[in-house]
Amino acid sequence: MSLPIILLVEDNQGDVALTERALEKNKIANQMIVASDGQEALDYLLCEGKWIGRDIDDKPILILLDIKLPRIDGHETLRRIKADERTSMIPVVMLTSSRQEEDVLCSYKSGANSYIRKPVDFNAFVDCVKEIGCYWLLLNEPPPTKKGSIDCDTA
Repeated sequence: MSLPIILLVEDNQGDVALTERALEKNKIANQMIVASDGQEALDYLLCEGKWIGRDIDDKPILILLDIKLPRIDGHETLRRIKADERTSMIPVVMLTSSRQEEDVLCSYKSGANSYIRKPVDFNAFVDCVKEIGCYWLLLNEPPPTKKGSIDCDTA
């Protein structure tokens, strides 16, 4: 059985390498799929484009999403993820260098589960990734993957 997938949506190859090194340094062995823009991330999640034939039920346990992306930016990608019943329950952490208050507000209004500013210092980034991993991969109870629906209004 393979470890749960982390979907990293990041267009900066330096930040991708930094994230991979930080995961490795923290002994987080989850498989990481990298999408270089919002469209590629949506294609992966919805099994479209080059991902046709992928099992749509094999969802990532976590999405790390940058805001400033080519083609479809992080805010629109987040809105589409949260609007689709098949992907709406996947936790999305905005992992970005943006310090703009409107980005924070827009992210939460669109359904982000967390907003984290990327530290510039490598050691601080490693610590940040460790905290993300500890919470989202170990402590957090992900939604069940079994099919079926529950009416929360009558439960």
